[in-house]
Amino acid sequence: MALLEDLKPNAAVKGVLPDALVAVVAAKWFGSSAVELTYKDPSGRVASEILYRDREPSLEVVAAGRPWSFDGDGAAFRLVSEAHRIRLAHLFDPVLAVHTSVVDPLPHQITAVYEAMLPRQPLRFLLADDPGAVTARLPETYQWLLVPVQAKPTDPVEWQASRLSGQDPLAVRASKKLRSDDRLVARLAASSLRMELDSVPLWRGDHVPIRQLTHDFGQYLYLPRLKDSSVLAQAIREGFATLTWEQDSFAYADSYDEAASRYRGLRGGENVAVSEGDAGLLVRPTAARRQMDEEAARAKPNPPPDGVGAAATPSDHSGPTARFGSGRDGPPIPAAPGPRTLRRFHGTVILEAERAGRDAGRIHDEVIAHLTGLVGASVRVTLEIEADIPDGAPENVVRNVNENSRALKFTNAGFEES
Repeated sequence: MALLEDLKPNAAVKGVLPDALVAVVAAKWFGSSAVELTYKDPSGRVASEILYRDREPSLEVVAAGRPWSFDGDGAAFRLVSEAHRIRLAHLFDPVLAVHTSVVDPLPHQITAVYEAMLPRQPLRFLLADDPGAVTARLPETYQWLLVPVQAKPTDPVEWQASRLSGQDPLAVRASKKLRSDDRLVARLAASSLRMELDSVPLWRGDHVPIRQLTHDFGQYLYLPRLKDSSVLAQAIREGFATLTWEQDSFAYADSYDEAASRYRGLRGGENVAVSEGDAGLLVRPTAARRQMDEEAARAKPNPPPDGVGAAATPSDHSGPTARFGSGRDGPPIPAAPGPRTLRRFHGTVILEAERAGRDAGRIHDEVIAHLTGLVGASVRVTLEIEADIPDGAPENVVRNVNENSRALKFTNAGFEES
């Protein structure tokens, strides 16, 4: 409800016209109960009408001053207008969804979707257009094989790209390409394995555990890439069985006795059943031959003295010497000397800079720990580092190395010009 006094110029009034707002242009009073209202309708037409007090219940001032303003939420207005625009976009472009996506459909696919499927709402079927085309195009899509390559342990890792061809499954094509480029080994000769053991080297002292060797071939890129661990197991079995194992392969041992410094179950040139997770050892041929010769020499009986028959038997064990012969008058034979007492150990080993931390830990576990465990043993370990830098060391490296050397209590460390 609005009073006649509220009808002021520029006010928007509801109730003067039955279905629209009017804008007040002027108001002229006739006494105190009537006013001549001059207004403008929404079409811009100017008109006038005399209003009395009985019209007040039907009048309403919608807004004082201007009939509209620009103080609304601009973001909300833009959101609504954009939604309305998208809703009506099909009137301009019936296949707008296709044209605004990364799909590149064929003409018959557009016809099938927009003219046959979408008009049939609700949709109760799925269109599959040539499912075999996807399978046929996969070999053309995935056709590059990236292989990490490292010729030597000190070389950086490089990625070699090879193009695959053919219509076989992806894994089959990749396997064939790797085999043709000698990047995947399905069979490893025992002599080739021996060459890898000596050249890298992979020996840990005079032997290497089979499990450790399996781990090395699965980790390091500079070793031959085997199809699986069974290839390595087969090469090891062939190496044990070859008659020229001392020149071309290696020996086998069940384990190594640290206390006795000997290999248990040492064999060479024999068939040995080796599984992929075998706990046995590969032994250097030189170390294996040395132990075999020593054990053969100890097993050979001492030759009898001159004048004594081969059937001589020992006759007296009470003293430090033993007599042989048919009676007690035979010449005395000295008793075998007792075991030597080894009182000092020394060893030198060259470590690869890239694997120094790992190898140093293994040296501690397999060598130093045994020595420090002896009662009264005094063990000293010295680490010597030499680095030749042809292009010179950068200042930040010099600073870091010198500071770390002092913090680690190096007794002697420093850089030299030549």
